[in-house]
Order: sequence, then structure tokens, then C-alpha cells
Amino acid sequence: MNGEPQDVSEMTRDLAAAAAGAHSGRAAHTVHGGHEATLRQTVIALRGGAGLAEHENPGEATLLVLEGRVRLTSTAAPQELGKGQLLAVPVERHALEALEDSVVLLTVAKLPA
Repeated sequence: MNGEPQDVSEMTRDLAAAAAGAHSGRAAHTVHGGHEATLRQTVIALRGGAGLAEHENPGEATLLVLEGRVRLTSTAAPQELGKGQLLAVPVERHALEALEDSVVLLTVAKLPA
């Protein structure tokens, strides 16, 4: 973010369209930060059935569903989230699956190395 407002609704539509046509079934755009920053926010669109394979959590993270319905799995019980729901991502390895065409906002604050 460069200090200017961003239209997340428009971004959601554009990324959903990109995910629909992508072989992987997903598309993403980092709206703030990056790999070098402590705080990173990324909008991720997933076609229904697509997901993010199991991976480590690099720090504190939250997941906000902007559109659709997703399932977050970890060693704890799976959590299903719908539009407007926010969840703190578990610290352990986890995966994300879109139960229908979905768009989420992932916010991560990396732990110091």
C-alpha cells in the first residue's frame, strides 16, 4: 500500500475472475507488505475445490473471508468459515480449501527470525 486507498471489492472481482481461469484455481495479490516486511496482507481468490496445501505458519495470522466459504484444516478440528467471518490461523501446520468460489484476506505478522 502506498498510502492511497485500494478498492478491495474491485480487486476481489478481478482475482476471482483470474482464479476461475487459472490452472491452479487460485490467484493472489499482496496489498500491503511483502516477504521483507513484518506485516503482510494478501487477497487470495480460490476456485471451488482449489486450495493451499499444508504449510507452516510464519507468524501470527488471521483469515477473513470476503466471498464464499472455506475450510481451514490443522491438527485441531477443521474450521469452516463463510463470508464476513474472521479466524486466527493456528500456529501449527495448516491447509486451506475453498468449498465454493471464494476470496479471503490473509494477514500475517512474521515472527522475528
